[in-house]
Amino acid sequence: MLERLSGNEFYCFLDGFSGFFQIPIAPKDQEKTTFTCPYGTCAYRRMSFGLCNTLATFQRCMTVIFHDMLEDFMEVFMDDFSVFGNSFNRCLGNLDKMLARCEETNLVLNWEKCHFMVNEGIVLGHKISGKGIEVERAKIDVIAKLPYPTNVKGVRSFLGHAGFDHRFIKDFSMISKPMTPLLMM
Repeated sequence: MLERLSGNEFYCFLDGFSGFFQIPIAPKDQEKTTFTCPYGTCAYRRMSFGLCNTLATFQRCMTVIFHDMLEDFMEVFMDDFSVFGNSFNRCLGNLDKMLARCEETNLVLNWEKCHFMVNEGIVLGHKISGKGIEVERAKIDVIAKLPYPTNVKGVRSFLGHAGFDHRFIKDFSMISKPMTPLLMM
């Protein structure tokens, strides 16, 4: 996904409003969401974050809604939408198609979190721009400020933080190899 996004001149980053809650649950399936509370039993009419398979169901809904746009001029990860184009007019046209589909399907966006016609942005913790994929500077600062690991949990934490951006660290596996046996202690 990041590779398809990178290398474009213009981007629009949009955010869905109340993500999962926009997806109605079929009336015949609402009883499966029943829970008890002091006032009796309740059932969800709309998808809730805590339900089993909510994440996969929501992602599948977004894929179905935007099936003909994905990988062409748009990417979706949960309720984060990225529209892109190599020129201002192309990106604007792609955004128009995407917003028309949102209108057709009653998908609501959170305008406060949307960024239109920008040259770069953060997607899944990576900086995306016409130059390609880069490490977000804030993540490097976090890793640099981590205390030296003194136990297995600390080694695991450090390797997890550093491993997230392993693609940008030359010979990461060779550098981290001396630390991996420490995980077995």
